[in-house]
Formats: sequence, C-alpha cells, structure tokens
Amino acid sequence: MFPRKLKDFRLFNDANSYLGIAKELTLPKIAHSMEDWRGAGMLGPVKIDNGLEAIEFEWSLGGHDSIVVRQAGLVTHDGAMLRFIGAYQSDADGAVSTIEAVVRGRHQEIDFGKAKTGDDTELKIKTVCSYYTLTADGEELFAIDLVGGVYRAGGIDRWADIRAALGS
Repeated sequence: MFPRKLKDFRLFNDANSYLGIAKELTLPKIAHSMEDWRGAGMLGPVKIDNGLEAIEFEWSLGGHDSIVVRQAGLVTHDGAMLRFIGAYQSDADGAVSTIEAVVRGRHQEIDFGKAKTGDDTELKIKTVCSYYTLTADGEELFAIDLVGGVYRAGGIDRWADIRAALGS
C-alpha cells in the first residue's frame, strides 16, 4: 500500500482565495492538556485529561497581503475564518480524497520576513483558533468549538455529558 499524498491545495481567508499565493501551512494539532495523578495504592501515575490545549494554524503566503494586515488586532476570538481544501491521491489506485479544514480565530503573529530586491518574500501568519473542523470526503472527523464546549471526534460528542451536567 501507498500513503495518500497531498497533490494540491487551496486556502481561503474569509472567502478570499489565495490561489497561486499560499505557500504552505500547518494544520492545527489536537493536544489534550493532561496532568499526572497518583493516588493512594496506585503503582504509578496516570494522566488526567483536563480538556484541550490552544489550537494554532500556521500558514505562509508569497509576497504581501493586505487582507491579513487589515485583520490584525481583531477584537473577537473568531474574527477570521480560514478554509483549507487538500486533494490527496493514492499511488496504489489513483483514488483522490478531499480533506477540508475550517478554522475561526484571530492572528497572533504576522511576520513580514526579510525584504531584498530580487528575492522571494514571504508573509508568515500564526492564527490562534477557537473553532476547528476537519472533514475527509465529506465525513466529519472532528469538530471543536472551544467557547461553546463542543468536542466531537469520530461522530462522538466527547463533551456532551459535561455540558449536560452544567445544564446546557
């Protein structure tokens, strides 16, 4: 078997296409905030899950982009929406899968990089997110809404019992 490889992708910022401009991106990792717990009679510690850590989306563009600059200092936690669509193809059978990620957040860092005549320029952005969904071929793999307390993974709402216990 062969892995599916990213053959091409598109990136959108609030419906504005970065076709031919987006250079690379790093999809957010999902990390659980955990701490050790070792109670009486336990042979060793176990990790207690305290929810999720911050979600960050890092991406870069060729050249300058006024859209991102105008979004600097957004006052709401979900002021910018970014959408990634990737086409992944298998060399085993040629099948193509669509992976789509949507994040909502605000830009924590905008790095304008170096400027030198004749050289490529690069704009690097780190967007901290309060919302993140990932789908594969239209199937939701997970959906996270940090403010709303929603965490669905594999179709299972991992936080439903917590919200119910709090009356929401």
